[in-house]
Amino acid sequence: MILGIDIGGTTVKLGLVDREGRIHAQTEVSVCFDGYETPILTTVLRAAKAFLQRENTAVEGVGISATGQIDNEHGVVIGTNGKIPHYEGARLKADTEAALQAPVWALNDANAAALGEAFTGGARGYREVVMLTLGTGVGGGLILNGRLYSGARGIAGELGHFTLYQDGRKCPCGKRGCLEEYASTTALIARAERQTGRTGWNGRMIFEGASQGDPLLRLALDGWLDDVAAGVTGLVHIFNPELVLIGGGVSAQEELLLKPLRARVLAGVMPRFAERLHIERAVLGNNAGMIGAAKYFMDREAERT
Repeated sequence: MILGIDIGGTTVKLGLVDREGRIHAQTEVSVCFDGYETPILTTVLRAAKAFLQRENTAVEGVGISATGQIDNEHGVVIGTNGKIPHYEGARLKADTEAALQAPVWALNDANAAALGEAFTGGARGYREVVMLTLGTGVGGGLILNGRLYSGARGIAGELGHFTLYQDGRKCPCGKRGCLEEYASTTALIARAERQTGRTGWNGRMIFEGASQGDPLLRLALDGWLDDVAAGVTGLVHIFNPELVLIGGGVSAQEELLLKPLRARVLAGVMPRFAERLHIERAVLGNNAGMIGAAKYFMDREAERT
């Protein structure tokens, strides 16, 4: 068994994953219970020890999927956009190996999700994949020639931070016009607020209202879809994938998201790029990070033998 750990901004998910990607036991623990006064990694290690003790299971190793920019050679958090206190600089690999007495490999959570989907999920059988996760922000992962593409420092795939609009809205990363500022569900909610003059929206409410024919919410959704499609069209031209996989809670919206997104992208790309291009939803949901982390551990350990 491999211990898959998926560290998010509010919770950590832990699961025992076998070499076929099946989860045999799992748990979830808050990492922000005291406003991050306790460093996230401290909470994670306590939770991991308690989980393994409860399951009475020895593991061959640990794969960690973690929010932020992760140097995946050294397993260190090297960037967080300043969003989480006491997190940047966390030694995910070294400290977890010391605490659990097992080998550890770590990678970014969006990359882990892409790897998990390629292993047992919606991207299985595809060799060229762009995955976009639409949520509070926009995450990304790349499977190129059948392998996770990590880049020179292990931090490739920050697709939410490629520039969609020059001199556009300010992004928390410090730049302007990032895809994340236009294609996230946060951006969709902001559009709905501007369009309706009301606050208190969430993604589910917007899609429900649009499905019931609310003209203002339809306008907000259409404008947001135009931006999502513009981003996906650019990524298709850059990477020429077989599959664009859409993750996040909104990806379940076939009629109001995936169908119109497919139509916009297929109409927007150059004809040859549309050939054999599929745009589908991710299927592993909240388990993708754990499964991808376990797969990453297996792949990195195999490289050493």
